[in-house]
Amino acid sequence: MSSIESFIKQDLLKLPVLASEHGEKIDDFIVYTHWLMAALFVGWLAFFLYTLYRFRASKRKKADYHGARTHASSYLEGLVAVIEGVLLVGFSIPLWATTVEKFPEESKATEVYVMAQQFAWNFRYPGPDGEFAEQKRELVSSSNPFGIVNQSQADDMTKLNRLVVPNGKPVILHVSSQDVVHSFAVHPMRVCQDAIPGMSVPIKFTPTKEGQYQITCAQLCGPGHFNMNAILEVKSQAEYQTWLNENSQQKESSGSSSAFE
Repeated sequence: MSSIESFIKQDLLKLPVLASEHGEKIDDFIVYTHWLMAALFVGWLAFFLYTLYRFRASKRKKADYHGARTHASSYLEGLVAVIEGVLLVGFSIPLWATTVEKFPEESKATEVYVMAQQFAWNFRYPGPDGEFAEQKRELVSSSNPFGIVNQSQADDMTKLNRLVVPNGKPVILHVSSQDVVHSFAVHPMRVCQDAIPGMSVPIKFTPTKEGQYQITCAQLCGPGHFNMNAILEVKSQAEYQTWLNENSQQKESSGSSSAFE
């Protein structure tokens, strides 16, 4: 990133720290849109000031009932429409296709189920067998937030308000809600997805920086909304595997699928 780009994104627009692979394209699109808005603002302001000066009262201008005699305004409006079309077709639609619709193979990604509730985030990992246990919506409860069938026998690992993922590897999250509409948001990863009861919506991102990032709810979901925070921890792939092995062993020794940490 050049010094000019850094100034625009970090100092001028105050964009959050970037920690995902696809985030740079989103930031670039935001910058392009602001350039267009700035050009329109300056252009219309200049025209407004020009008309105030040109048709000021002291000039005692007479009304012209013929109106505009050129198509300059039409050409300018057409140019703006073309630029907006380029942003939409040339940038926005391809960006949507690559960052939202095109998913990596599940076998090559870290897959986690996310269940929102008032006012916390539940995260579910596959157990030592590498597969998720069967779940049913009608079994969802405070003691079984994911609706796991045969919960006492399932080896899935669950975490409360802590999501751990490996750096440099695609992450697929299946986002849902236990009660009301929430919104899963991690600004440094440039992801935000509504958590809707009865639906499981997949989202994806690839972390590029190790560290801890805040997970928030971007939807007003009740009086405890502002306390609905969690931690996304990005570890190196080796550290993540160690963490996963240690927690899987603890899970096996405890024999409980509903213990949260």
